[in-house]
Amino acid sequence: MKTAVLGAGSWGTTFAKVVGDAGHPVTIVARRDEVAREITEQGTNSGYLGDVRLGHNVTATTVAADALTDAEAVVLAVPAQTLRDNLADVKDLLPPDAVLVSLMKGIERSTGKRMSEVIAEATGHDPDRIAVVSGPNLAKEIALEQPTATVVAATDVTTAEFVAELSATSYFRPYTNTDVVGVELGGAVKNVIALAVGMCDGQGLGDNSKASIITRGLTETTRLALAMGAEAHTLSGLAGLGDLVATCASPLSRNRSFGRLLGTGLTVDEAAETTKQVAEGVKSASAVLALGESYDVELPITQAVTAVIAGHLRVDELGALLLARKRKHEGPVR
Repeated sequence: MKTAVLGAGSWGTTFAKVVGDAGHPVTIVARRDEVAREITEQGTNSGYLGDVRLGHNVTATTVAADALTDAEAVVLAVPAQTLRDNLADVKDLLPPDAVLVSLMKGIERSTGKRMSEVIAEATGHDPDRIAVVSGPNLAKEIALEQPTATVVAATDVTTAEFVAELSATSYFRPYTNTDVVGVELGGAVKNVIALAVGMCDGQGLGDNSKASIITRGLTETTRLALAMGAEAHTLSGLAGLGDLVATCASPLSRNRSFGRLLGTGLTVDEAAETTKQVAEGVKSASAVLALGESYDVELPITQAVTAVIAGHLRVDELGALLLARKRKHEGPVR
């Protein structure tokens, strides 16, 4: 199955390797000539994955048409907030029968739409031919072929099974799901929660504090997801709890690492200068908060993180603010 991957970052390149290792030819569309040449000629993308070998099935180009012509699957691995513009550039090149696969975990700030919604709206593609991949997907670990499981969700189970077959390897196990809303929200909101955990870490707070944020963060995510029509079991699975734990616990997580810098007292701009990038949770936090407001769902952790990002709350005030909220009963009252 010929596959094109738009985006030569760490996750896009890693997923290309996974598909290649599953036995399918993959072409990555890169922005820079030197990156495309390195992937094709040397079989590496050292800027993101060091000396990891990508395999003989993976090549790259800077010419989108070369990759997209006759592609049966088109994988989208660009920054969430640039997705719409990137799709505008390639819309007319997308094969009408191809399955479009989203690797992005974010909410579009200008519209509050999930990534699959943006894809359908920007391309006119059949929503049943759009799939999303989410779960504990730390790219470097997967690129090193460390065993992991993930979720492929689509409104049409046949589409989900197609992508699962495309990406199943000895080290990468995809499960299928039809709860696209739950899978996407789990992936987007966990980035915000990971920022909060990173802030705790940056302040030198211990595991009790971080475990409290993770646990209440899952509750917060689940409340919003259910209000938007998701299923509870999705949030307790790989795309919910699994992704949340990996992102909040691992030093490989960009959101946790960015939050840690904020926890030491750096501003967003200073943290971005240090990391040379802005974590997706920083960009999506305000959009997630707006979704909560539109569905009348309280999101206290997201609200606090958004206030820190905007400079309206000092990071050392975050814990006290959350603890000062009105006490509640956990679980149903019997």
